[in-house]
Amino acid sequence: MSGFSLPVRPDGQVVVTGSLAFDQIMVFSGNFKDHILPDKMHAINISFLVSELRKQRGGCAGNIAYTLALLGQNPRVVATAGADFDQYRQFLVDHGVDVGGIDVRQNIDTASCHITTDQSDNQIIGFFPGAMAHAGEISLRAQAGENAILAIVAPDDPDAMIRHSREAREMELPFLFDPSFQVTAMDGETLRSAAEGAAFLMVNDYEFAVFQKKTETDDRSIFDLVERVVVTLGGEGSKVLTRDADPVEVSAAKISGVVDPTGAGDAYRAGFIAGLMQSQPFEVCGQLGSVAAAFVVEQHGPQSHHYTREAFDARYTASYGQAPPID
Repeated sequence: MSGFSLPVRPDGQVVVTGSLAFDQIMVFSGNFKDHILPDKMHAINISFLVSELRKQRGGCAGNIAYTLALLGQNPRVVATAGADFDQYRQFLVDHGVDVGGIDVRQNIDTASCHITTDQSDNQIIGFFPGAMAHAGEISLRAQAGENAILAIVAPDDPDAMIRHSREAREMELPFLFDPSFQVTAMDGETLRSAAEGAAFLMVNDYEFAVFQKKTETDDRSIFDLVERVVVTLGGEGSKVLTRDADPVEVSAAKISGVVDPTGAGDAYRAGFIAGLMQSQPFEVCGQLGSVAAAFVVEQHGPQSHHYTREAFDARYTASYGQAPPID
């Protein structure tokens, strides 16, 4: 078995905290370097004519919850959104996500990320936090609902991540801590405070190295802070680390080709959590995560994928030789 089990409750919910955002993706058909003059770096004033624009639903909480719903869960999102959130909210509702924990602020817009990418995959990014800046004002205890049995603290305003982790501990609600890109913004003390007592730390290999450096932990002492560590390795798969057992190594699922990797990590987390909700072994949890991520990278955007149970089972079987052992 997995070494981690949850109460068997048909109405049990995953509570997903984290960001809700819109992504504005623009594609520049040239290269930034051809238009930047080194001797004018002190006074840059450049306009790029883009050939493509996509507005996508995003944010870590939205991405994770959407894939969890595809996998048969009824996740509850606890996050902040703005006055422009109505259509996004309805999309989540239509796909089986519980939006009862979302605090909509009518005096500000939802967080928005503006990304311009050139032909060499260089990016210029501007991020407007919007309503996300108020996420620390939300109480997980008040918004988790009556059926919460597991939570994930995904990237958000750092104050919110600290508060959600603290309240999860106070509620004795098992939680996964997923700092992702915020691992670079948070100092060691803040990371320690937020991660303390987590059932799982979920990071990619680079983030894990940064996390350990900032928190001054090694491969043994990390387990004095968190119970288990899940490390994603991109095309190399993933691994689950525990204090007294060999690493559980999981190969990556088969894909037909990478179109857009955005949101793959969030989908992996959703698949892994879906396995935890049914007390599956860690290897199966990792395989579910990898298959869920495979569907994402083949589409533009972190919430453009969709599949039937049959399609998911077929890809899992093609990758791992048997059907997934979940309901």
